[in-house]
Amino acid sequence: MTSIDSWIEAHARFTPDKPAIRFDAETLTYRDLARAVGEVAGLLRDGHGIGRGDRIAYLGTNAPDVVVLLFAAARLGAILLPLNWRLAPPELAHAVTDSGARLLVHQPDFAEAVADMAGAGAPVPRLVSDPARGGLAVLAAGGSRVAAEAATGTLADPLLLVYTSGTTGRPKGALMTQSGVRTNALNAIHMQGLTSRDHVLTVLPMFHVGGLNIQTTPALYVGATVTLEARFHPARTLEAIARHRPSLTVLVPATLAALISHADWAGADLASLRLIATGSSDVPHALMRAFIERGVPVLQVYGATETGPVSIYQRPCDDPSEFGAIGRPGLHTRARVTVDGRPARPGEIGEIELKGDNITPGYWNRPEATQASFRDGWFRTGDLALVDDNGVYWFKDRLKNVIISGGENIYPAEIERVLGEIDDLREAAVVGVRDPQWGESPIAVVVPRSPETADPAAVLARFDGQLARYKQPKSVVFVQELPRNALGKIKLDKLREIAEDALRPPSEKN
Repeated sequence: MTSIDSWIEAHARFTPDKPAIRFDAETLTYRDLARAVGEVAGLLRDGHGIGRGDRIAYLGTNAPDVVVLLFAAARLGAILLPLNWRLAPPELAHAVTDSGARLLVHQPDFAEAVADMAGAGAPVPRLVSDPARGGLAVLAAGGSRVAAEAATGTLADPLLLVYTSGTTGRPKGALMTQSGVRTNALNAIHMQGLTSRDHVLTVLPMFHVGGLNIQTTPALYVGATVTLEARFHPARTLEAIARHRPSLTVLVPATLAALISHADWAGADLASLRLIATGSSDVPHALMRAFIERGVPVLQVYGATETGPVSIYQRPCDDPSEFGAIGRPGLHTRARVTVDGRPARPGEIGEIELKGDNITPGYWNRPEATQASFRDGWFRTGDLALVDDNGVYWFKDRLKNVIISGGENIYPAEIERVLGEIDDLREAAVVGVRDPQWGESPIAVVVPRSPETADPAAVLARFDGQLARYKQPKSVVFVQELPRNALGKIKLDKLREIAEDALRPPSEKN
């Protein structure tokens, strides 16, 4: 079976001079990229003893090295472990030691973190690669080369090992095979109508499957051009859209909000964008509408680290009445909603389960966690949705987020959608706290735009006529910021502590 590095070789034959990767002032054509993949594979094999099944960790911001390493690893049958550079050294050390990485490739800016990682128990051989000096392509230039015909990797081989961020507990490494990356790309191509004429702007971090696999690897499958930004910055992103004229980009809710609230938003040139993909969590409708009103369609994609992530999605041809839905099961993915293991009825809320080649085969060295995540071969997402009569999926909430108050299920996402429509709030989240009468009660924890808008009565009044009385938050807690992990996800355990502490009577506080 041919490994996925064959994509790059094929485009180097058909369109050798076409830009594949643009980064700062550097451009790698498909010919350049194919050469770099072969030479870096040679450097890894002959210089560092990397072979089938070996793990290569990468610590750095977005750069061509990520792409080159991915396809070089595929050629060798090795596994790429992209590390989240926002994590603390002990957290990084956990991923490196848990994975048993044979080599750590890192950018010079992370030398101190790497030294701290070694002190935390992760002293692995390392290779420093500077993107400002051409990265691995320059380091490996002129050395031994692993030709495409000599590839030892296959589609069945694991290729990516991505550690889930999680909101509690230690992260687990989710595996993705080469075949899974290919299937995910096919889903993404179907979702967005991707062709070789497209130009993708990647601003999300490629240590996460959202930045790597919603548009970047699918674009390279079809022979499109990818422009990389080292990291997201609202002003740079708006400037990059105007200057590079991309047709596609991926933005999560936090980055959508950052662009909309930036001073340059009103005059930003977005004309080149034919659509934006978004996901990662329940997306506030106001954020999507802000782009739609500027003439840029927004498509929602649903998935997780363990699913590629592209599993359920919208398409440009979807009916406008489906605004706010997460779409339909992907071209190469099956989906269902279950309640206590049985199929849910149309309109009944249950857990999303997925099956397909894009789904993880399991967690690294975690057989119990792998077994717990599957039911009869279906991956249990832990997310809740309903399917309407047209087969459209509507996200409701995380299963673990459900608040049971007086025997009724309350979904925080429903409350958060109302809060997201309040202009005086910068961001908001809802959590359940213990209630002696009802068992649990929903509490809104919100960040006001200014101290003058911190009016709990005004916030609560917005729910009148919007949600049933029992679903409405019982209290509003104002904070300066919401607690988030390194990937920007809200830390629900910490949020609950904040809410409980704010509601505790003064006599019970220290």
